Amino acid sequence: MAHLIRHKITNKLTNAAHTVSNKSQAKVSGVFARMGFQAATDEEGLGFAECDDLDYDYRQGMKMDVIQGEEEGGPTEGEGELDGDSHYQRDGTGPRPSTLKIGGSLDEDKPKITSWEAGWNVTNAIQGMFVLGLPYAILHGGYLGLFLIIFAAVVCCYTGKILIACLYEENEDGIKVRVRDTYVDIANACCAPRFPALGGHIVNVAQIIELVMTCILYVVVSGNLMVNSFPGFPVSQKAWSVVATVALLPCAFLKNLKAVSKFSMLCTLAHFVINILVVAYCLSRARDWAWDKVKFYIDVKKFPISIGIIVFSYTSQIFLPSLEGNMQKPSEFHCMMEWTHIAACVLKGLFALVAYLTWADATKEVITDNLPSTIRAVVNLFLVAKALLSYPLPFFAAVEVLEKSFFQDGGRALFPDCYGPTGQLKSWGLGLRIALVVFTLLMAVFVPHFALLMGLTGSLTGAGLCFLLPSLFHLKLQWRNLLWHHVFFDVAIFVIGGICAISGLIHSVEGLIEAYRYNIHE
Repeated sequence: MAHLIRHKITNKLTNAAHTVSNKSQAKVSGVFARMGFQAATDEEGLGFAECDDLDYDYRQGMKMDVIQGEEEGGPTEGEGELDGDSHYQRDGTGPRPSTLKIGGSLDEDKPKITSWEAGWNVTNAIQGMFVLGLPYAILHGGYLGLFLIIFAAVVCCYTGKILIACLYEENEDGIKVRVRDTYVDIANACCAPRFPALGGHIVNVAQIIELVMTCILYVVVSGNLMVNSFPGFPVSQKAWSVVATVALLPCAFLKNLKAVSKFSMLCTLAHFVINILVVAYCLSRARDWAWDKVKFYIDVKKFPISIGIIVFSYTSQIFLPSLEGNMQKPSEFHCMMEWTHIAACVLKGLFALVAYLTWADATKEVITDNLPSTIRAVVNLFLVAKALLSYPLPFFAAVEVLEKSFFQDGGRALFPDCYGPTGQLKSWGLGLRIALVVFTLLMAVFVPHFALLMGLTGSLTGAGLCFLLPSLFHLKLQWRNLLWHHVFFDVAIFVIGGICAISGLIHSVEGLIEAYRYNIHE
């Protein structure tokens, strides 16, 4: 009996101590929040307390799991721990919590990817079809355009690293723990506590714009390639875009990308083969290369558009948090980013330079249009197939963001759910997807200018997601841990990125207005 009484008294004292500790921590957090320093939101606090589901590798080593009961067999009814209390142990005997963040946990046995597989995904993002517009950037930028290809690779690699750094915070032991999952989580943390959802809305809008614009560019480039492959056919670029969109309508019925993903490896390999064919043709004409055409002079009006083109060709920050969270060894993320961006920089620079040297001032917005008609049709048909098979990826991602933001959102959405109780897509939900496909067609028909649209997208959302927001978030969330050179780099990137974004946006819009006013075709 004495042992039981002593045991109950010990429980109550322990609970009281935890309650006082939690209240003290809440008060301290409130003081820091009012002073403008970083403060964890409730969701992030939960991530701290439970070490975050995506930080699985760390918890495998430390075995920090929740203890629901005491060692003797659990708490007595009504005398257990207080609501919200969490006790931890390092021996791994406690049960693992089933979910660590509301509405978003990963399965413990979900397969992870290696650093090579992660690098392949990044390479697919930054070595895609849009490198076809880089020689056009050299046309208006000369050697400065080549420098910008290198500079953009360095900056995008750096901002990718600091974006991932914003996912982590140090716990009481000084160990970095992953407390955020996505780009949206980072943005919300920066705007907390006054506007906890504002940052997420901004990032979501930027993501939707970039994804939809990517879909539009795929339709534009498909029409462009087809009309240049068969110039004798009495079919315009707009008509070819309509044909391409008809082939893309089944995308509205997609529930997942399992079927499409089977073609991704083949498409990427085909694209590399096409790049090699273009470079091989250019090398065959090396004796006629126009080195005198590559100068330090830039076209002040057109060069800002080239900046947007180059920046857009490096955009991958949208999916980096998810990619890093699914790596077997997240510690290899930095190394993976370095070798992928170095490879991209070298390949893009060489491709853009040799292509421009071959055609000089005759360089077109899509470089394959400069090829002789004998091989142009074959190369362009492969590129059209790749564009059509690549379209479902950004389309499905855009649909998911829209559905989560406006039709699901944990019951707080503006509109009812697109899916029925059994998971089937409702008719009006299908109609919205079809409307999105049709919208990409209309944009491609009325604005059929590949380079100008690519420059506009790079300036509008590419610079924001790759330059401005990562540096701003890094300064906000990691301020207390930054050295002076980190602060200098972040501020410099923010200022340079802002100038490039504004100038590129203005000149891209001016170019589109001019093309529309004077009926200029590519």
